[in-house]
Amino acid sequence: MEFIGIDLHKKESQICILSETGELILEQRIKTEREQFKKMFEDRGPCRIVIESATESEWAARCLEELGCEVVVADPNFAPMYATRSKKVKTDKRDARALADACRLGGYRKAHRSSDEQRAVKNQLTVREALVRTRSRYISVVRAMLRQQGLRISSGGAESFGSRLTKVELPIETKETIKPLLTLMAKLNQQIKKADKKIALGNKKDPRCMRVQTAPGVGPITAAAFISTIDNTERFKNAHQVEAYVGLVPSERSSGEKQNRGGITKAGPPRIRWLLVQAAWGIVRSKTEESAPLRNWTLNIVKRRGYKVGVVALARKLCGILFAMTRDERDFEWTKATSGKGLAQSKKWQELLSDTETEAAV
Repeated sequence: MEFIGIDLHKKESQICILSETGELILEQRIKTEREQFKKMFEDRGPCRIVIESATESEWAARCLEELGCEVVVADPNFAPMYATRSKKVKTDKRDARALADACRLGGYRKAHRSSDEQRAVKNQLTVREALVRTRSRYISVVRAMLRQQGLRISSGGAESFGSRLTKVELPIETKETIKPLLTLMAKLNQQIKKADKKIALGNKKDPRCMRVQTAPGVGPITAAAFISTIDNTERFKNAHQVEAYVGLVPSERSSGEKQNRGGITKAGPPRIRWLLVQAAWGIVRSKTEESAPLRNWTLNIVKRRGYKVGVVALARKLCGILFAMTRDERDFEWTKATSGKGLAQSKKWQELLSDTETEAAV
């Protein structure tokens, strides 16, 4: 069997092929195209290929698997995979050789390959996020123009920005200047509504999404993002692994007897981390009885560490709870205790809500 490392790039990729004894067979640079992969590997024989998890990795892996190759999509954050590469000199040829060595020696960690269904959900969320960011940018531009003239717009949601703007007496010249942006924002609002509706309808087909939506502060967008990120609960041992995966645990630089903990690691997908923090803010601001247990838990931390730390800690806690709900196939449950605290959960859930867990820092 041959062991192959491919350093994938948008236009061209570097290939390194090693024998079972580690002897170099071939080093070649080809275009990152299906036809080139087919020409190179169609009649290659038994081989194992390691590629890094990246934008092009999934379609490239599937293309190579169709050609009869054994493909490993590896986690690029696994440091031992590049143990044989010099730290002072980095080139595509050296990267491909390091991947080939890792393939032969088994020095890699497999990355999770999302299912087709969840990849489609992620694409929908990405498009929606782009629309929302564009709308936010337009709103910021209009606000800045009005501030230059000493004008202000009342606070409110982005959807009602246009209606709130009509209540401000604007100069004719300013109205003509911002008119193109307002026209585009109206179209963006329509597209965002369509995207929200499509995601909500998709959630109804997935019982896991509907289950996590029973938790306070979790809506269709957060539910879809969480399930698409987790995909398969069996790849995580416990809730704390999920919290670390989305980057909501404190970073640490400890040595000897000195322990130094800093802000959260912010590792993993940024979208779900941002949505969980927003959901946590919603719980803290909510006045409903359903949110009371989590809100009271957070306020105890707020008294000691402030709102930012408390909300991030709640976001991490909520991440663990959503994972437990998905894993155990249980809806969110709560009981109204005399003190206004408490959740009617199993021992595993009570551990998730213990005050003894290390608080996250912003």
